[in-house]
Amino acid sequence: MKMIDKFIFVPFFAALLAFSHYAAASAWDESLRLESLAQYTSALAVMETIVKEEPNNEYANLRVAWLSYLSGKHSQSIKYYQKALSLNDKSLDAQVGLLLPLLAQSRWVEVEMKAKRTLSAAPWNYYAHIRLMIAEEALGKWQTLSLHTQEAHHRFPSDVTVLVYQARAHRWLKEVKKAKQAYAQVLRRYPGHIEALQFLAETY
Repeated sequence: MKMIDKFIFVPFFAALLAFSHYAAASAWDESLRLESLAQYTSALAVMETIVKEEPNNEYANLRVAWLSYLSGKHSQSIKYYQKALSLNDKSLDAQVGLLLPLLAQSRWVEVEMKAKRTLSAAPWNYYAHIRLMIAEEALGKWQTLSLHTQEAHHRFPSDVTVLVYQARAHRWLKEVKKAKQAYAQVLRRYPGHIEALQFLAETY
């Protein structure tokens, strides 16, 4: 290559690389911007172009999985969470995220099994516990849910959601006094909680 060609080619190639990097960064930024505006389908479309170019990018797969869930594409969400897990089977983000589309599809037993598997690796992962409670409620495992929420309450004493599930378990077990106590604790943390207010008004 002639010296003059080198002077032309090298800066051009560097500029091309810089532009490619900028374009990729802009696509990621655009996806986040659209998500912040609750334009989930548009944000997903942007991420789908990225994951096609980088199919083994773990974070890209997680983003597509999450945005698919938010867009109501639950089967696609499962697919991409599973892809992320195939790239990194220790990912708690993927394990806990996968529970969301499974819950949306009412696959309670699968949620229960997978949440317990996650908790064996991360015993006090908050989201795994909450999603397991949802499955336990859906399966009508009231005694299990009651014990679960009691233990979780010791770990998350300020949390409203745990107390709500605790109160529901007591209601279904016809433990009215305990249900009222749990709902009273809910109101101390969230004074306008409709479910708690209604139950306490009905059982006054």
